[in-house]
Amino acid sequence: MKTLIFCCAFVSLSSFGLAQELEEVSILSSMDKTPQPAFAFAPDSPEKPIPLLVVLHTWSGDYKQKGHIEVALKECRERKWALIHPNFRGPNWTPEALGSPLAVQDIVDAVEWMKQQHSIDTDRIYLTGVSGGGHMSMQMAGKHPEIWAGVSAWVGISDVAAWHSETKAAGRNYFKNVEKAVGGAPGTSQQVDEQLKERSPLTWLARARSLPIDLNAGIHDGHTGSVPISQTFNAFNVLADANNQRPEKFTQSQIKTMTKTQEIPQDLRFTGPQEEREHEILLRRQAGPVRITIFEGGHEGDLPTAIQWLSMQSR
Repeated sequence: MKTLIFCCAFVSLSSFGLAQELEEVSILSSMDKTPQPAFAFAPDSPEKPIPLLVVLHTWSGDYKQKGHIEVALKECRERKWALIHPNFRGPNWTPEALGSPLAVQDIVDAVEWMKQQHSIDTDRIYLTGVSGGGHMSMQMAGKHPEIWAGVSAWVGISDVAAWHSETKAAGRNYFKNVEKAVGGAPGTSQQVDEQLKERSPLTWLARARSLPIDLNAGIHDGHTGSVPISQTFNAFNVLADANNQRPEKFTQSQIKTMTKTQEIPQDLRFTGPQEEREHEILLRRQAGPVRITIFEGGHEGDLPTAIQWLSMQSR
């Protein structure tokens, strides 16, 4: 059992636009022994073990990021779930961040800390994130599939080297963040290329075989947003392979066309009933326990929809 020590303070919720207190905690990293901050919540005096929701911040954010944490807190309060919002080394432009082993272990440590402090139902530990949080959600699914009952990743990066090229070509400065984190551009050295592979979910996702994973992307992302939908399609294909669902894979021609045109071909369009969610479903496909949804939108998430799907998953 890892030893996790902490200190805590109650944050003024008015400064975060929240209606109830979150606990600011500091968890000692089991890897480099540095204190790592997070915000945590648990309902009062639960009568039985409770589910835990882990919410991850975006690419340029940290644990103090507003937005998703407010929505997550509201949902967890109503559902009587616990919540942890770890820092995992903050914005993704340092070697310690961007899917590094340190960042991965910080999330594992945050889960362990919640299990030590509260009565957590280990069969219902959930993970979700948007953008950089979507990247890290997929990274954690592949690195530690044994922890999660379900993972919902939104508009995430699955191949960091490819995203470096995509953002550089689009004139977005995220490629500079990648270079700062890994020590250079793809092809600079063997060490850089190994770092890019280490930090890319595509390297690890096959290990998430049998894990329920919910992949989501907006059809206009990569055009009005920063992460082309090919990143999500390629993650789905790896998982389809891992779950022996190869007929469900998308061809590279299909992926290239949809990514470029921002349109779903007629034969791939979703024809089922539209569920209650923020965006219209344009495409949906299942490959064993893995689901991909392409929605009418861009680089954005829908946390209530993610949590509703997660609530139906159990180990």
